[in-house]
Amino acid sequence: MQLSRIDLNLFTVFDAIYREGGITPASRRLHLSQPAVSHALGRLRELLNDPLFERRGHEMIPTPLARSLADSIASSLGGLEQMLQRVGHFEPGTAQRCFTIAARESHELAFLPELMCRLGSEASHVHVASVRIDRRDLEEDLQSGEIDVALDVALPLSSEVRRELISTEPLVVLARADHPVVQGKLDIETYLALSHVLVTGRRRGGGYEDAALARLGLSRHIKVRCQQHAAASQVVSRSDLLVTLTRSQALFANRQTGNQLLPFPIEVPPLESFLYWHSNVDEDPASQWFRAQLRACLTSGWRLVVSGQSE
Repeated sequence: MQLSRIDLNLFTVFDAIYREGGITPASRRLHLSQPAVSHALGRLRELLNDPLFERRGHEMIPTPLARSLADSIASSLGGLEQMLQRVGHFEPGTAQRCFTIAARESHELAFLPELMCRLGSEASHVHVASVRIDRRDLEEDLQSGEIDVALDVALPLSSEVRRELISTEPLVVLARADHPVVQGKLDIETYLALSHVLVTGRRRGGGYEDAALARLGLSRHIKVRCQQHAAASQVVSRSDLLVTLTRSQALFANRQTGNQLLPFPIEVPPLESFLYWHSNVDEDPASQWFRAQLRACLTSGWRLVVSGQSE
């Protein structure tokens, strides 16, 4: 099969159907009519001698061949798009583009309000999507361009993924104001004797603080797992439980609960957060511009969270 005889647009259609799960949403993504997308899929089916997608209800389920091709096609298309973007220059005032940021919920407050304010005056046609981070697929998503940048703690990624330290924050502990045991101070014995709330999106395993305790041969009892810092702060305000957060997370979560904010009872390294992007967009003007905007927003955003809540 010679590449010169293949219409590469067919793979763009394949990628859209695979990502969107159907012909109708794929047509919206590509700004094409449904018959045009169906016709392109028919041509690709004939070319590869495989149905590629089989309809089940309202969904198009990929065949084994389609699944085996999907990653390679997405990576190739992403590489071509990034190459074309590097050819020209980037004018934020006229650019029409959506940048996708993978981040944990706790990071959104630090950049999203400031970023949208900044884009509103400098790049009104630029859109932003902040999505939940998937660490298992992060490197692949950055390489393919599915994700432009990511914000997270230190991760074991290859040298092809660039990283930049953006914050270091100490751990603190929240306890309700009238806690019967904790009154203005907290030692490690009391901390370990009490039960805790763990804020995490994972179904099992501990947090950064649990890893720090484990290195000292210590462990704590986690009574509640939840996904939001504000919810954890509310739980703490109505119980004898404790929650451990970074300082900025605690200040924001504690706005309406009035819990005690106490230093973590033992000395542990501050929690580091990084900005991640793939090496294939190092020289891309659009990516460079967006990373600069994000850095500026993160710097001022964290400062506002901390100073605004501590006044």
